[in-house]
Amino acid sequence: MKKEIIISGFGGQGVLSMGKILAYSGLMEDKEVTWMPAYGPEQRGGTANVTVIVSDERISSPILSKYDIAVVLNQPSLEKFEPKIKPGGILIYDGFGIINKPTRKDITVYEINAMDKAAEMKNGKVFNMIVLGGLLKVAPVVSDKGVEKALYKTLPERHHGLIPLNMEALKEGAKIIQEIK
Repeated sequence: MKKEIIISGFGGQGVLSMGKILAYSGLMEDKEVTWMPAYGPEQRGGTANVTVIVSDERISSPILSKYDIAVVLNQPSLEKFEPKIKPGGILIYDGFGIINKPTRKDITVYEINAMDKAAEMKNGKVFNMIVLGGLLKVAPVVSDKGVEKALYKTLPERHHGLIPLNMEALKEGAKIIQEIK
């Protein structure tokens, strides 16, 4: 198994954290991983993205031009990365951030209304974990247990009390993701 994933959105949506948690989850499960964030001024409102590769075999290069999976959380990200998904790949988008819906017919498209679910949970900070839950439902590259271990590794100890809420958000994301036909 080898999945090449791009996650992209506005800075502040938890894009880089989502990629980091996914990469650490792979490490917790003894998989080969790469994590390549792209940020700078993007962190505060511009577009940020992260490339994550999770594999059972050694990874020859972290640099990609095509992806198995794209998670896009805003319109500029959809426009940039929809054409770069391999035929047969997966596109996941948050319904809140996309005006012009995806058009490709040679990929599987999923919508997740993570922003609405985060509002329902009364915590906007779990938005990225809801999206991650949806991703792992349609492409189970790591387990929930691996994610929980990764949260203990990546979150400062003072935030460990938030891990149950993050795990609940992961499960909610798995429930609400829907394939668009």
